[in-house]
Amino acid sequence: MNNSRAFLHITYKLYGHLDKLSGTKKSNCLNCYLSLMKHAWKKNNYECGLRYSTIAKETKLSRITVRRTLDTLEKLHVISTVRGRSGKTYKINQLFIKTESDGSIMHINKPKMYKKDHSHVYKRSVLEETIYINNIDKIIRDNRNDKDSLIVNLSKLPLSELKSDTKNPYYIKLAIEKKAELDRESKATYVHPQKIINELTKISKNSNPRYREKVAFNKRNNLDYKGRPIIKDNQSTINKGRPKK
Repeated sequence: MNNSRAFLHITYKLYGHLDKLSGTKKSNCLNCYLSLMKHAWKKNNYECGLRYSTIAKETKLSRITVRRTLDTLEKLHVISTVRGRSGKTYKINQLFIKTESDGSIMHINKPKMYKKDHSHVYKRSVLEETIYINNIDKIIRDNRNDKDSLIVNLSKLPLSELKSDTKNPYYIKLAIEKKAELDRESKATYVHPQKIINELTKISKNSNPRYREKVAFNKRNNLDYKGRPIIKDNQSTINKGRPKK
């Protein structure tokens, strides 16, 4: 390793950005980040190509933990990856290498001595910068332990936004299917519940032998459903009972 590089640094911006992770995940992210920074030089535009085994050897983490941690760093936009013929190339987001004083890139390969200024001991400037995380990443992070809620919330996003995502093909496929299902349900024609109840009641009555006997008896004796005589006063009924001439 080049001895001209005196230290590896972590900015307050990066340290604060990782506060959204649990203690173990945060420490793993810092560990892997420092391993990447060990090989990512300014002259290489803060890029490096490393194998999981190399990072695992330097961080003392398992290969699985290294892979998951690098995925987390990528989702938080701390790093980005490019897959090539010889493996992955990792690029450090220079937003997290900037100093808080002037916004410039810290020259980590040329360390300088600074004189401490005790006149500003009680003054601390906090640089707050909004890191853009798209809706899909946020929904997946917030609902990671509830797959059903995750898919339902993703299905509410515009179809164009879902199709533009390339990092989460499994969740995107389920979300698009759920979106289509909800769309079909919204266009479906439903029968009023009371109509269904009436038809079921009618079927239940017709399947009862006593009910069928009563209906047949009323028809033979010209009675209504309450057993009262039916009086027909129309002209055709009156003529029906007269003898033919």
